[in-house]
Amino acid sequence: MTNIKDLAKMAGVSVTTVSRVLNHHPYVSEEKKNAVLAAIKASNYQQNINAVHLSKGKTQLIGVVLPYSDHPYFSKLLKGIAQQALEQNYHLVLFQTDYKECRELGALRMLKQKQIDSLIICSRSSDWSTIEEYLPYGSIVLCEDVKDRQVSSTYVNHYKIFYNALEYLYKKGHQRIGYVIARKSGTNSQYREKAYRDFHTKYQLSYQPDYIIDECLYFEDGEKAINRLKKMKTPPTALLVTSDQVAAGIVVSCQTHGISIPNQLSIIGFDNQPIAKMMNITTIEIPLLEMGRSLFLQAVQSDLTNKELSSRLIERDTVSYKEKNK
Repeated sequence: MTNIKDLAKMAGVSVTTVSRVLNHHPYVSEEKKNAVLAAIKASNYQQNINAVHLSKGKTQLIGVVLPYSDHPYFSKLLKGIAQQALEQNYHLVLFQTDYKECRELGALRMLKQKQIDSLIICSRSSDWSTIEEYLPYGSIVLCEDVKDRQVSSTYVNHYKIFYNALEYLYKKGHQRIGYVIARKSGTNSQYREKAYRDFHTKYQLSYQPDYIIDECLYFEDGEKAINRLKKMKTPPTALLVTSDQVAAGIVVSCQTHGISIPNQLSIIGFDNQPIAKMMNITTIEIPLLEMGRSLFLQAVQSDLTNKELSSRLIERDTVSYKEKNK
């Protein structure tokens, strides 16, 4: 294989001049530049990109860990990351984990081996102790509240959002409130559960663990949630659903089962996806594009920062006032 020394000999110039041409250095005479380019063409020379990255100490690659690429929440978050990466001339390496820790560890090992410059974890499955083990090898950015850790993050306050939504429903007269989530083990889900328990304590309401319905992520899981409710002797009168897709599935399932929304069941979704607007679902808007852009910028910066973004409740047609239970 032709190397840089061979090119210098063919072009009749120094190795330094060849290096300058390869790296688009402006201070090379036109004559020498053309001689090097002619040598490159004649020898079909290809740069060893790994050697280039090694010499620069950068790959211009950012890893992005996300559990699912086909879910609207993560696809919109990824869109924000990708928009900023394009502006900064970086490429993305995607790791879809399905919440399997071994796949997340594969991404962390690539960071350790300097195959990527930084790693953005949109929703993690590894324990904090595992993340901490890889911090010496490069920047790791998380999409959760980690102000007490040595990593950057951009997040929304899931405790505050959830608590405020519960209080909103309570002021509408609802006391039996349930919620629907994808998984119980995530950090953000733990914040939601704490908000749920604190809300029940504040208003001296009976805590019903059956009102927490998990493993619901897609539209079709709305049917699963309604089937769970139908088995309850005293079902909730309102649901917080942490995905507009699932909320939409619940609305359709309620129509099938003759459950009136919002008269018999009020619903609040999350993320303000297009389907929520189309179906007039009350929802909480999460600024996912802005979050994605911020995560990327934190991944390429050296300073540690923690950025909290705000959310807003969008009132539509799936919540109504209900007379408080006696």
